[in-house]
Amino acid sequence: MTTATTFNHKAQWVMDCCEALGKVSQSPAYVDRRYLSQEHKQANALVATWMQDANMRTWEDGVGNLWGRFESDSANAKSLLMGSHLDTVVNGGKYDGMLGVVAPIAVVKYFHEQGIKLPFHIDIVGFCDEEGTRFGSTLLGSRALTGKWQNEWANLIDADGVSLRDAMQSFGLNFDAVNACAIKGEDILAYLEMHIEQGPVLEAQNLPTGIVTGIAGAKRMLFNVQGMAGHAGTVPMNSRQDALAGASEMILAVEKVAQSNNIVATVGNIANHPNAVNVISGNTQFSVDIRSIDDKQRDVCVASLFAMCQEIAEKRNLVLTINETHAAPAVKCDSALMLQLEAATKLAQIKPFNLVSGAGHDAMAMADICPVAMLFTRCEKGISHHPKEAIETPDVAATLAVLYHFIRNF
Repeated sequence: MTTATTFNHKAQWVMDCCEALGKVSQSPAYVDRRYLSQEHKQANALVATWMQDANMRTWEDGVGNLWGRFESDSANAKSLLMGSHLDTVVNGGKYDGMLGVVAPIAVVKYFHEQGIKLPFHIDIVGFCDEEGTRFGSTLLGSRALTGKWQNEWANLIDADGVSLRDAMQSFGLNFDAVNACAIKGEDILAYLEMHIEQGPVLEAQNLPTGIVTGIAGAKRMLFNVQGMAGHAGTVPMNSRQDALAGASEMILAVEKVAQSNNIVATVGNIANHPNAVNVISGNTQFSVDIRSIDDKQRDVCVASLFAMCQEIAEKRNLVLTINETHAAPAVKCDSALMLQLEAATKLAQIKPFNLVSGAGHDAMAMADICPVAMLFTRCEKGISHHPKEAIETPDVAATLAVLYHFIRNF
């Protein structure tokens, strides 16, 4: 019986690989690996050696994604595609993204060692830019594969004023040739992404793995509240147009809408002007990120929030403008693939459990061209995008066992 214990050694190898990748960082103090950096190139080279040790053919595509193929002997074989991202957020963790690249390599390595042949190729991709940390636009690597590369991205600028076009050229890539990276959906059987949960649900259920039913859709907006700056000591309270006070009330409305509708919404960035200790705020901007697995429900909540904030602005004699900066629809995982993951979980002697993903993943982009599925691994206290991000070796072994049975019975 092939269970988690079968993969204990391979699970430790996965942990060691993630540890090694965590040291490939732009900062010696924390994990920071961004798109088109020298560390991006170094990480691709390191992971390529692990792929080659598993008898995989490797290459890097025109946008900077790393590929490995465990080739089938079957003529005209299609591919089962697996992977995740190798880039990180600033001061992030060692497992977000990386686990989903290294774990399938471990299973392929097991197939190679056991002499197991498959009727389809296994393609593993290490996506180059899921987080969007450097240029502000997420899923660049996976969107290049699905033919959604946008010409206007050439002018995206990083914090140092370097354009995406110039950064690609310095890396040895050609922005204008990226469209050649697009792959055909008919050549792919499915896309499976393994990922740490980034939430506390599996820990609460005392389960090592879970099957994702869907990925929440997100909208991001920038709220601009215009008031009138004034002297903190001379303008009466009842005649003030205090942008910060109004924005504060609106931010509480964001929280109220989310809680009353069982969705999630976050104000993560606030900019206040003139931001002086003795001056009434004249202008405040804040971001809103609102997510739901149900796009219609999310959009109803957005409309309700707009109405509430507009009412607050009118009551306080403020001018409110709202600009949408990002929109991504919710993605449902393929039902047939979910059933296959359920069967694989049972074969690994683990209780199947379904949950949703509130975080975005490369699977969202890949769903444009093929059926997608996701398998989550429990992470400690649900902490992610943080140096305390942690997973346990036995949970990785359980994930590898599920993945093994999924592939063998695919």
